[in-house]
Amino acid sequence: MTPIDPMAVAIDWIDAYRAARINQMIGMYSPDAVIACACGGRKIIHGREGIAAYWRHRFVEWPALDLEDLQLDGGTVVVSYGTNNGIVQALLDVATDGMITRCRCGPMIGLPSPC
Repeated sequence: MTPIDPMAVAIDWIDAYRAARINQMIGMYSPDAVIACACGGRKIIHGREGIAAYWRHRFVEWPALDLEDLQLDGGTVVVSYGTNNGIVQALLDVATDGMITRCRCGPMIGLPSPC
């Protein structure tokens, strides 16, 4: 069995985000995944339906532009990307099966909120 590369998962995640591929995006999250979003106020999203609604809104209102940075910090992948209002940072926890179990996102510290 080939070990999962969390960086490759993060690249697939940003590619699906940029292309607004809803089925691929939802399929990347484990069934019990949680999204903790600090954009425009704190919100916690869980469940397939909640995650699907969250991403449908994000694709339209805050589409991802260029990838700014991608780093591995322990078991978490830190993805920084541009939106039409600034830079957002997402921290993706990727399980050994390649599924995203938690996503925490928000504006880059020290920058105005893009969300």
